[in-house]
Amino acid sequence: MTLLQVMAADDAAAVRVRTSDDEVIAAELAGHGITFDRWPVVENASAVPSDELLAHYAERIAELNASGRYRHIDVARIHPDDTNPEWPAIAEGARQKFLSEHRHAEDEVRYFASGRGCFYLHLGEEVLAVVCEGGDLLSVPAGTLHWFDMGTRPDFIALRFFEEEDGWVGDFTGDPISQGFPTLDELLTAP
Repeated sequence: MTLLQVMAADDAAAVRVRTSDDEVIAAELAGHGITFDRWPVVENASAVPSDELLAHYAERIAELNASGRYRHIDVARIHPDDTNPEWPAIAEGARQKFLSEHRHAEDEVRYFASGRGCFYLHLGEEVLAVVCEGGDLLSVPAGTLHWFDMGTRPDFIALRFFEEEDGWVGDFTGDPISQGFPTLDELLTAP
């Protein structure tokens, strides 16, 4: 379920909005200059090779990138592999990379072809937790303080849009704010 939960930055229990209504999510995010959109999903996307996935979305990608701004577009995949005894450590390592507050020098643009992940946007006195699932496109402006949680059992495919090859490199703030907010798994199980 796509979800938006808006909380006070100094008190995660102070929830102003919790909704799965796409229109409300889009309007709330637009008020902060953040784009939220929905694209149709490819059935069984995990079985579709990355080049075919990019080809499938070529028209939408071209529309999003009409200015030619994004010179590097790729597909990031992470799926559980219970046959690999090292997978839990690999998954936890991937998860830990982005759980601390950071910003990027360019917009962070992601389309979730399948699975889910949660972007936490620290916008002044609020933190907006945006749980994205298959079909969700999110574009967060450069410089926006945020962190990302892929959950304890990461499973997603995301198209990523970059201006520069190192556009994904984060500038970490050192602020421990992310530790005081519900994780992706907790958000999904909350009443």
